[in-house]
Amino acid sequence: MGFKEKKVLDLADVKNKATRLKLYEQQKIEKAKAKREKRKQLAEIEKNDPEAKKTRLEENIPNTQENTREHDETIVEEDDEEVLEDEAQDEYSEYYTGKVPKIVITTTKRATKTTYEFANELTGIIPESQFIKRQDKFSLDQIMEFCSNRDYTDLIVISEDHREPTHLTIVHLPNGPSAKYRLTRVKERKFIKGHGNPTDHKPEVILNNFNTRLGHIVGKMFAALFPQLPEFEGRQAVTFHNQRDFIFFRRHRYEFINGKKVNLQEIGPRFTLRLIWIMKGLYNLKNGEYIWVHKPEMESSRRKFYL
Repeated sequence: MGFKEKKVLDLADVKNKATRLKLYEQQKIEKAKAKREKRKQLAEIEKNDPEAKKTRLEENIPNTQENTREHDETIVEEDDEEVLEDEAQDEYSEYYTGKVPKIVITTTKRATKTTYEFANELTGIIPESQFIKRQDKFSLDQIMEFCSNRDYTDLIVISEDHREPTHLTIVHLPNGPSAKYRLTRVKERKFIKGHGNPTDHKPEVILNNFNTRLGHIVGKMFAALFPQLPEFEGRQAVTFHNQRDFIFFRRHRYEFINGKKVNLQEIGPRFTLRLIWIMKGLYNLKNGEYIWVHKPEMESSRRKFYL
């Protein structure tokens, strides 16, 4: 004599609202009970068989946008000799042979207090940087020439809209490349709860997930803003973390606890960048040769990333 399979009631067939709600709550309780029983049985099995737990954890990998990313032919492998040779001779090769960065930070014309405050935060982050207030009579071409003639290695221009900093333009001197980023989610140090105070030590630079050829260019652009040899006694680290083509900036101090554990104390500020375009050579919107430009049609897939 066989057992009849228990039929699951379709709540859509129940017309009475009060009855339907009562049955829904009942089904919810039964499902939770069954789930607890299943987890209890699984725990008993894994208690006696550690290999079963190990196998389950290895197989139980959720799908994310990162691990289901569309294949990109420009992703760089660690041992790609062709890429390593190209990068050894690119615009940043002097930086990796010991040249000390020297940065000018400025703004667009007639900037407001909030933008100046953000510029001040940047000068505190980048060790060899100097803020120069923008004057109306000087064009960006004149500023780039001024900086190149005085052996500055990079120029950073902060743009604003509605009295808030909105864009960051970075020009590597004297021959480029140049890039423009959208600047969002700016949070100054004074608004970060429990923030630490920075010191004058040169920080360590951490670059995460810049895996494509374009990502390598962007990562090197950020790395070249900082001295190559950090001062480890300061225990300060700046992080540029790329996730889904959004670049999250954080600055921390790591603290050793009892010589065994490490704690991170955020120094600040925080902000997020997104690449708008990058071009060869110096900033030139009319005649510049673009390496990459963000376009709206690129947003057609959630699993396609460019950095």
